Amino acid sequence: MFEFNPDKYYPQETESRVVIRFQDCDPLQHLNNAKYFDYFFNAREDQVPKLYGLEVIDLIRKYKAAWVVYNHNISYVKPAMVGEWVRIMSRIIWHNHNTIVVEYYMTDDSKTQLKTLLWSTMRYVTLAEGKSTDHEGAVADFLKATSGNLDISDLDIKDRVKMLISEFKKS
Repeated sequence: MFEFNPDKYYPQETESRVVIRFQDCDPLQHLNNAKYFDYFFNAREDQVPKLYGLEVIDLIRKYKAAWVVYNHNISYVKPAMVGEWVRIMSRIIWHNHNTIVVEYYMTDDSKTQLKTLLWSTMRYVTLAEGKSTDHEGAVADFLKATSGNLDISDLDIKDRVKMLISEFKKS
């Protein structure tokens, strides 16, 4: 279970290094569009426990609530190719009392070329009724400790792609 420690540094971004598998690619040797979701979600699921000591299932059991996706917004910039090593980053870029937006992005191994960007918007809902509920306790603490709380009110995914590409050019 996540326990906030005010003296501890909590990184806002997770990172994984993975290879693009043959069975996940189309005949052109590009990662299949639907497989990006698997790569993103698996990378985050692997990294969150390592970075934060948090198994999301523990929060679900304790609070009898879970995040449910109600919107995906994805931008395919450059293809990921079979056998290629890539980096996958994820972070909660925004949250309020009952919603989060998780940003996932994939780059080449050297982190100089953006391949794909995904925003997943999720509502926090009760397991029993499936109704929206507020983040509380350890859930709220986790979000406060790890969320970037980027102002996305006037930002669309195309703008964010440009921002990330610009950041890569500076590094």
